Amino acid sequence: MAPEESAGTERLLRSFERRFLAARALRSFPWQSLEEKLRNSSDSELLLGILQKTLKHPLCVKHPPAVKYARCFLSELIKKHEGVHPEPLDELYEALAEVLTTPESTQGHRSYLLPSGDSVTLSESTAIVSHGTTGLVTWDAALYLAEWALESPAAFADRTVLELGSGAGLTGLAICKTCRPRAYIFSDCHSRVLEQLRGNVLLNGLSLEPDITANSESPRVTVAHLDWDVVTVPQLSAFHPDIVIAADVLYCPEIILSLVGVLRRLSACRRDQRAPDVYVAFTIRNPDTCRLFTTELGRAGIRWEAVPPHGRQLFPYEEHSEMAILQLML
Repeated sequence: MAPEESAGTERLLRSFERRFLAARALRSFPWQSLEEKLRNSSDSELLLGILQKTLKHPLCVKHPPAVKYARCFLSELIKKHEGVHPEPLDELYEALAEVLTTPESTQGHRSYLLPSGDSVTLSESTAIVSHGTTGLVTWDAALYLAEWALESPAAFADRTVLELGSGAGLTGLAICKTCRPRAYIFSDCHSRVLEQLRGNVLLNGLSLEPDITANSESPRVTVAHLDWDVVTVPQLSAFHPDIVIAADVLYCPEIILSLVGVLRRLSACRRDQRAPDVYVAFTIRNPDTCRLFTTELGRAGIRWEAVPPHGRQLFPYEEHSEMAILQLML
């Protein structure tokens, strides 16, 4: 049995949050007493409430999560119910029957609720590594950078943003929906990632240039192929970036060297005699990898400082993950 299938209720729901829906939809449940309430409750209202705030939430109904995980989630809820109730709960079995008749897919959806009342929905791979890349799923540093951006909208308002290694697109979509950038360039170098990115942009109601039907109040959005090893200063300058961001791109020495190389070229992309602002977010998995990045920045003459940490309240994160954001001065 997979760990998630045998998890306690709190862990179960937090796991659901990580995969499908931001924490705001489930915060009406008191975590510490939930397990006890499920054991002692004489009616089924609590489980029905959980069902309505998870798989039956309008976002999950419209954009269903992966079938395999939905099946595990419902099976665990049914176990909780059967542990204290002699009679079956029809709504749970009906939901499970619906999932069991749904074909498996290599793609699933994750939806995140934003403080503005808007939401971001992503189509993602159901596998961590797929098509030879890890860029088809959302990683914690993308959530962390998005949350910082939502707390610092002035940094992006009426500016042109270039994102390096956009992956599934969570950070950029959150910024486009809430921070009012003038233009946003998603970029990556993997063809399958770029295909998924374009789909996620359209899924969230944004238009891709040169769509003449684009909403004039929305930013101009582009999805660009950008290979860090071969892109030139003129090509980078053509984006006219005011601010450059990246998340979860420090995972091996080769990538770090390529990233520092493209940052050096970006230093020549100046608007009004000023180089773009740069923010890089990452999860601290291996301290040596982080040290290599700062060492290479020093060799390239790029100064940096750590952005003060912010509360991780909006998005669901993996437990015990440590993250940071560096501001670079090109």
